[in-house]
Amino acid sequence: MTDSHSSAYHRFAALPKAHLHVHLEAAMREETMRQWCAEDGVDAPPLVEFPDFTGFLDAYGLLISLLRTPERVERLLDEVVADAAAQGVVALEFASIPEKSAAFDSAEDALEFILRAAAEAGQRHGVWTGAIVSIDRGAGPDHARAAARLAARFADHGVVAVGLVADERDNPVACAAEAFGIARAAGLGVVPHSGELAGPEEVRSAIELGASRIQHGVRAIEDPRVLRLLAESRVCLDVCPSSNVVLDVAPSLRDHPLPELLTAGVRCSIGADDPLLFGVDVVDEYVLAHERMGIAEARLADCARTSIEFSFAPADLKRDALARIDDWVG
Repeated sequence: MTDSHSSAYHRFAALPKAHLHVHLEAAMREETMRQWCAEDGVDAPPLVEFPDFTGFLDAYGLLISLLRTPERVERLLDEVVADAAAQGVVALEFASIPEKSAAFDSAEDALEFILRAAAEAGQRHGVWTGAIVSIDRGAGPDHARAAARLAARFADHGVVAVGLVADERDNPVACAAEAFGIARAAGLGVVPHSGELAGPEEVRSAIELGASRIQHGVRAIEDPRVLRLLAESRVCLDVCPSSNVVLDVAPSLRDHPLPELLTAGVRCSIGADDPLLFGVDVVDEYVLAHERMGIAEARLADCARTSIEFSFAPADLKRDALARIDDWVG
């Protein structure tokens, strides 16, 4: 880290923010991953460079497989929340697919444990936590409905939303419409991945299906009509620039559409997506947005405000964080 990057990192680490787009397993610390790989006798996955999206999913699958005991899951959550606190995160909404956990007999057992461990870690480190139950869009409608019903059972115990993940190119967001209805009936948010590997039509579909926020959504920039709809609907995009570059959604950070989205009036939060696999944390993303994209500090403070406003955190936490952002801007 250069001196200038270090200085900027400390500056943006002091900016209160919510981290709304981060996948639990891939927020693992690198040293923790390498320790567990050595203990299990498996090769560590590649980091930052992947041959294609399938290669990325394979690396992610290995991270999931390392979480084979409750003790490891508990350690992961403690470290992820501690890292969030060090990055100025006051509200952390992490996503996972409980049914893929090898450490528990059922998805319900996994989610119950995750929620308890996350809440305890949040109390230790001073970070509010909320869980997003992810639907694997390639696993079929039965899985989608089951995931939504599971999330609904824990709606008052730490689950805040359902998400939709994996390759969207052959699995449009509309495939989860019924599951989204189950989640909304339970008072949960709906935060699907859309407009990442597929085009702006998927962003339109997500808006029409009543998404609370859209994770990625950056390809809305390709269609002025969708871009205008997105701005008018006031649906927030949870944007992760480095993820988009690594997975060839955007050619480079300098060519990333985040500045254009903000200029068009789209509300955007900034996230790190999969910090371990993409080599950045949420503070790095703010620094890169400032240094590589030329986004002014004041506009990045607006992104932090958006992250707070569109989080599912308690109202008193939001009021305090927004006041502290005003102090940061000065």
